[in-house]
Amino acid sequence: MGGIREAGPADRDAVGELLHESFRDDPVSCWLFPEEAHREWAHRRLFTAFLDMGLAHGTVHVTDDGAGAAVWFSVRGGALVGEDDLGRWTEEADPGNKRLPELERLTGDLHSVDVDHAYLQAIAVAADRRGRGIGSALLEPVLDECDRLRLPAFLEASNPRSRSLYERHGFVFTGTAVRLPDGPQMWPMWREPV
Repeated sequence: MGGIREAGPADRDAVGELLHESFRDDPVSCWLFPEEAHREWAHRRLFTAFLDMGLAHGTVHVTDDGAGAAVWFSVRGGALVGEDDLGRWTEEADPGNKRLPELERLTGDLHSVDVDHAYLQAIAVAADRRGRGIGSALLEPVLDECDRLRLPAFLEASNPRSRSLYERHGFVFTGTAVRLPDGPQMWPMWREPV
């Protein structure tokens, strides 16, 4: 794995591809883009939009060897920092997708809390490198900063494996799952600083 560093514009293509590959078959991604051929191009564009948001307004960490990356957004005063950019970028990623606004509505309500916090939008580890502590290592820089600043953190786990990882790092299920219409569920999780 090597070290972990903050990603920059030169990492955009590689990190965008890693995010796409890691989430392409995720239950939520399959719900958003049920047709596989459409998912192949629209999903890549959507996760590149998330990455662009992180690079412009948040924090993106990547392993030196490119095996993992984490994209964090900031929530201030109940809104994502750079929210207008994100809305424009996600609309451009897949114009006309009716499920994307529904997902944004369901998950956006979770961020209306008036407490400033860090939001883990995505964490990805190459399939052949999972289970080796890379995900944990990618969480540490921002969670350490959250602890230092006394700032909570939030995320939505999209599968039981990721939920277990987050629980090991102090995240707690908020108690109400997000149920996508005719689709999977997501588990909102909150972490108080320690």
